Amino acid sequence: MGCGCLIALFGLFAPRLGIVLMWLFTDKLAAAYDGIVIPILGFLLMPYTTLVYAFVAPGGVGGLDVVWLVIAVLADLGAWGGGEGARRSRY
Repeated sequence: MGCGCLIALFGLFAPRLGIVLMWLFTDKLAAAYDGIVIPILGFLLMPYTTLVYAFVAPGGVGGLDVVWLVIAVLADLGAWGGGEGARRSRY
């Protein structure tokens, strides 16, 4: 398995760890994002979307890449919404 496969595997279960590993061992974050602000915000707010975009953006986003990005956005929104549902059930 290559480095990209391991990062994707870590990213599936721990997206923030996947972003850190991608930043340490590849240049995909630098290729996908021009600055540092968007990756930091993505790390904090939408880690799945940030990770998937870094994988697909260097070659251009199109076709099946859009599907992966939509799935990542839905996973991030689900994590936000799932946390809210758990908070409401406690009270």
